[in-house]
Amino acid sequence: MAVLTQRLGILGGTFDPIHHGHLRAAEEAHDQLGLQQVLFVPAGDPPHKPGLPISPAHHRLHMVELATADKPHFAISRVDVDRPGPCYTVDTLRLLRAALGPKPAFFFIEGADSLVETVTWYQPQKIIELCELAVVARPGVRVDLTELDKELPGLSKRVHHVQMPLLEISSSDLRARVKTGRSISYLVPPSVEAYIQEQGLYR
Repeated sequence: MAVLTQRLGILGGTFDPIHHGHLRAAEEAHDQLGLQQVLFVPAGDPPHKPGLPISPAHHRLHMVELATADKPHFAISRVDVDRPGPCYTVDTLRLLRAALGPKPAFFFIEGADSLVETVTWYQPQKIIELCELAVVARPGVRVDLTELDKELPGLSKRVHHVQMPLLEISSSDLRARVKTGRSISYLVPPSVEAYIQEQGLYR
């Protein structure tokens, strides 16, 4: 993980599989917020998905590698897949800060739907101290920052809105498509589609 930047985007996720919605969000945040790099952080043991079947980390990590290979301003961190236990966002941010030092500035990329839930995450106050929030528009999701500020004071001052085409793509729908033999072409990069087929994922 080579990070040489003053403004770093961080996009965490299960990425099971990574799709064009993830990639477009990263690209829009990069462009609109003047980020030098966006760091993709595949989850190891996501605490919000207890008991749900998740593809092994090496498959998810490799799909992210395939999807981002041609973008020099995209990088990947193994900080979550290489450690045991639940991967809370606040711990991920602490580990990245310890590894990268006081610079760069962190911009945590999340959807508007996730922003609404941020107040319920583990140590949310510490999260907004460690990073700013790059909030990507989501279809049908409206955010009342005034109300969220009542639950998590100072949240609104850390929010940067990122506009993007409203791509209604979800990893759960992609897995269902593969399981039932439907096409996922144009929803994921061709290299990711080929890997899913080669490895027999989601069957």
